[in-house]
Amino acid sequence: MTGTHDGRAADTETGTKTGTETEGTFCLVLHSHLPWLPHHGTWPVGEEWLHQAWAHSYLPVMDLLRRFADEGKRDLLTLGVTPVLAAQLDDPYALRAMHDWLGTWRLRAEHAADLWRGDGLLSDLAAGEHRAATRALDELETTWRHGFSPVLRSLVDSDVVELLGGPLAHPFQPLLDERVRGFALSEGLADTALRLGSRPEGIWAPECGYAPGMENTYAAAGVQRFLVDGPALHGDTATARTVGDSDVVCFGRDLEVTYRVWSPKAGYPGHARYRDFHTWAHDVGIKPSRVTGKEVPPQDKAPYDPARAADTVQTHVTDFVDTVVARLRSLRERDGREALVVAAYDTELFGHWWHEGPQWLEGILRALPEAGVRVTTLRGAAEAGHVGAPVDLPASSWGSGKDWRVWDGEQVADMVDANAQLQQRLLALDVPRGHRDPVADQAVREALLALSSDWAFMVTKDSAADYARRRAGEHTDRFDELAALHRTGDPNAVRRAAERRRASPFGRLDARSL
Repeated sequence: MTGTHDGRAADTETGTKTGTETEGTFCLVLHSHLPWLPHHGTWPVGEEWLHQAWAHSYLPVMDLLRRFADEGKRDLLTLGVTPVLAAQLDDPYALRAMHDWLGTWRLRAEHAADLWRGDGLLSDLAAGEHRAATRALDELETTWRHGFSPVLRSLVDSDVVELLGGPLAHPFQPLLDERVRGFALSEGLADTALRLGSRPEGIWAPECGYAPGMENTYAAAGVQRFLVDGPALHGDTATARTVGDSDVVCFGRDLEVTYRVWSPKAGYPGHARYRDFHTWAHDVGIKPSRVTGKEVPPQDKAPYDPARAADTVQTHVTDFVDTVVARLRSLRERDGREALVVAAYDTELFGHWWHEGPQWLEGILRALPEAGVRVTTLRGAAEAGHVGAPVDLPASSWGSGKDWRVWDGEQVADMVDANAQLQQRLLALDVPRGHRDPVADQAVREALLALSSDWAFMVTKDSAADYARRRAGEHTDRFDELAALHRTGDPNAVRRAAERRRASPFGRLDARSL
């Protein structure tokens, strides 16, 4: 057995104390990401998306982690935070807009309390919404008053979480020119280091996208570990593996366990007692219903009952712990050694998409150690010896088909072609070497935002596809406009770049690095 990465004996409550016999090792990995949304629309897609995820996922999940930190817990989970999300949660404009949104949420709850007064579960729901909005406002005004980075840094510095970084703007890396790929990654890691004071050793590769040879890009950037989806390892995820001839380690997502929670077709959040994500009481802007049944129309759904939902959470905590233990035992029996299970999800699942998700998270993180499972980070799993023989990975992702079809398929062929041409123009940009050039810097920002993987995903999945195409096109057009002004030496170029800069992230970006 092992201690944690700095050699100290780990907290006995985490199940990782040196010499303690365990069922095996479990790593929870959360991937936190949204595309850049400030100044790019509000409803139904745009800043509203950011505000909902912030209120219902980021605030409660960070509160949960801080409470674990206060209890002395360490090496609890691995948390991926993309540079583009961190930029939004630190942005002064976004913080002000979020404060306004939370105030409006509380006003909506007050209106619902008047409208539903004396109406049983609905009246209780309105009161609960008001309490939740008030708590969120208090958190934003106190703990989050200087943005996300101070909150996250305290958790990273105290080893409560292991942080995964990533490339700027979350591009689908296999489709990038090698120079652009290396630039986006190194700049993304540097952006995280600027915010948190330390450079991440691991990354969540956007969309878990991988092409053979990318481990060399990772090694050059100082990346030591990354995630792939289970099928990239042919489902053999019981150990991490070094990739090719490199020392870079990949961890595979165990789909047998992960899909117990959330899969393309099923999972806990769809239970009849849980709060329904899609049904709104539009007169008050609150979700009043429980799932009730998959075929039940919105107007016929039953009122949400938090007490019944909480009982179901406990059932699903127990089921998940039993699933993890059974999986670890079966792998130990098969391989004759202690095994590893990695379960990985979008952070936004917990609270935003699945209202009860934060309760479930806390439940499993407390129950797994009690069941004899070592709970740790990817770093902790590597140090515990869960690294096997080298592997040659195939081209892969965590999208449909586990290949590249979501980001390189027929539906987005025109976007793929446009992005390839954009990269050529980006690499041809004439950047002066002797000084920072604000016009070139902003042009590069716009190109990176255009290359975000989110736009192709939204088109392929027909999720606000028009918005996604518009965003990709806008950023490409802005790059071309600034590149043309820069090329001709137009005196309006600096003013135009400054106007664009106010609505963009990544102020430290230096085009000379490209």
